[in-house]
Amino acid sequence: MADTPARLLTLLSLLQTPREWPGSELARRLGVSLRTVRRDVDRLRGLGYPVEATMGAAGGYRLVAGTAMPPLLLDDDEAVAIAVGLRTAAGQAITGIDEAAVRALAKLEQVLPSRLRHRVGALGAATVPAPDVYATPVDPAQLTALAAAIANRERARLRYHRPDGAGGTGTGDTAGGRHVEPHRLVSAGRRWYLVAYDLDRDDWRTFRVDRITATRPTGARATPRTLPAPDAATYVTDRLYSLVPVHSAVATLHAPVEQVRGRIGDSPGDLEPIGAGRCRLRSHTDTLEWLAIALVRLGCEFEVHEPPELREHVRALGERLARSAR
Repeated sequence: MADTPARLLTLLSLLQTPREWPGSELARRLGVSLRTVRRDVDRLRGLGYPVEATMGAAGGYRLVAGTAMPPLLLDDDEAVAIAVGLRTAAGQAITGIDEAAVRALAKLEQVLPSRLRHRVGALGAATVPAPDVYATPVDPAQLTALAAAIANRERARLRYHRPDGAGGTGTGDTAGGRHVEPHRLVSAGRRWYLVAYDLDRDDWRTFRVDRITATRPTGARATPRTLPAPDAATYVTDRLYSLVPVHSAVATLHAPVEQVRGRIGDSPGDLEPIGAGRCRLRSHTDTLEWLAIALVRLGCEFEVHEPPELREHVRALGERLARSAR
């Protein structure tokens, strides 16, 4: 790459990636010698960019935090991806993030080449995000503080509030709040959750971020631990489902399996043919009201065998529908 300014911009773009680059790999990427790489690194340092070099066989170069702010260098796909992400963030349940995302998007679109502005504009014109009125907003300062503690593998203290808004979480709370080792942040449905190891309870816990206040890093290093799940998202999902009551229901449907499959009972063992155009439904649900309505919507006769609460829901629903018809 004979063009020195273009080569410097390419080098700076590579160094912006959060990793350490061996000199040999930079030389291969730029198509120059190791000596030229060293000279280009010195040129970047002369311009105020803090490029750190490490010695040894596994050494290399990386851009560290400093006073100089390097220009944001993105390829076409990266620029479009960031623009799409900012548009999505504008509708997320994070207090104040919508305005911040709009401001950042406006700055990004101002410096995009015309070909990319057209792509981003076309995507924005064709997409209408529906506002989620049920989402629970969270404080971006808490997300930032928790994310920093996770990235730094640092313990933190935080205040966790009960659903009624009272501070603390009951028995075992200390004056300094919960003492945790933050592991991951998980966006699940309409809420944000923190997966952390609770040092006071000596066990893993999930915390709703909208109930967290006053996150304070302690400076102590977090102990490497193995999460009792394949990943943080699975752990949060399993925890949420474990807190939901599950009801077992059995009903006979006066319709062949083929008529109702896909409309109710999505698992292979939910529906069982019992002859003469009938089938047996065995369902596990957390909402009996929903199952009662789903049975009525099938448009066939049915008998509920268990539980008694489902029979009561069906009876009440029938009486309500009869009154409405009158």
